[in-house]
Amino acid sequence: MIEHGFIYSGQPSRVIFGFGTTAALPEEMARLGARRALILSTPAQEAQAHKLVEMLGEAAVGIFPGAVMHTPVDISDLAADRARQIKADVVVAFGGGSTTGLGKAIALRTGLPQIVLPTTYAGSEMTPILGETSGGQKRTQTTPKVLPQVVIYDVDHTMGLPVGLSGTSGINAIAHAVEALYAREANPVISLMAADGIGALARALPAIARNPADRTARADALYGAWLCGICLGSVGMALHHKLCHTLGGTFDLPHAETHTLILPHALAYNAPAVPEAMARLRGVLGPDPALALFNLGHAVGAPASLAALGMPDSGIVRAVDLALSNPYWNPRPLERDALTALIARAHAGAPPITA
Repeated sequence: MIEHGFIYSGQPSRVIFGFGTTAALPEEMARLGARRALILSTPAQEAQAHKLVEMLGEAAVGIFPGAVMHTPVDISDLAADRARQIKADVVVAFGGGSTTGLGKAIALRTGLPQIVLPTTYAGSEMTPILGETSGGQKRTQTTPKVLPQVVIYDVDHTMGLPVGLSGTSGINAIAHAVEALYAREANPVISLMAADGIGALARALPAIARNPADRTARADALYGAWLCGICLGSVGMALHHKLCHTLGGTFDLPHAETHTLILPHALAYNAPAVPEAMARLRGVLGPDPALALFNLGHAVGAPASLAALGMPDSGIVRAVDLALSNPYWNPRPLERDALTALIARAHAGAPPITA
């Protein structure tokens, strides 16, 4: 029953999903009218980027294998210059959130269209959001200029994703949908997608941890990540994402692992203020959603604490200061003592406490 009005705005991106869908890349380039592709990857995925070059032939005019975490501004500038030098007319990003972020940064600077082939469950390929890091701080912006035109989900590219990264990347995706349920712009369409995406990932990730070659689980996880990415791109985020951006940008912590550790605690913090969202989460996660997410992290072999990621004890106070200095909207007011306790528990690897 809908008791109040809402606004829903769909994001205009084209999605191709399945096994072996990378074969559609040349056709999708042609559909965009593109003939000169710059291929992006991380250094670790450069070999796979070369395979795309082989597929595209003369339509691939360069590779930039320099994508790194948190999209540093200097790397973005360098990659955009490379795109201009080779007269690229499309950017093809192969990889996870770091590569997708670099593609968006190039698009912002050059206006080039993007085709993304995700290899993780990050979900950022479905959003008009770009976060870049400079001077030790990560700043985000939302603009349709960075929304990829085409996303090719090929489950085959996730079959070799290590169990640990599969788990943290998937929980990172879950975080998008959890916050979408209680976002200021929440609406029934996104809530349906959020619940389905969370449920798909919560089922798939433990199955992948048990058997990384489980094709059904891999497809379910990528499907869930797609839905969660739509959620991230359609409504605003709240405390969880603010804390993760703060911690990642300030202490150079790995993105997905940080989201995995913070999510249970941020949800526990907000739980008293979002009863409808909690009811929906209980339907897909069980009676204590925050604890279920904490346990899911352990089930997929995620790092146990922020301390294990390298965040110093002295960083807790700085993180709270930064979170309070330019806060995102949040359903529960931000309280210094409660935020300090939240980050301290995540730092120590303690379970969440729902008020």
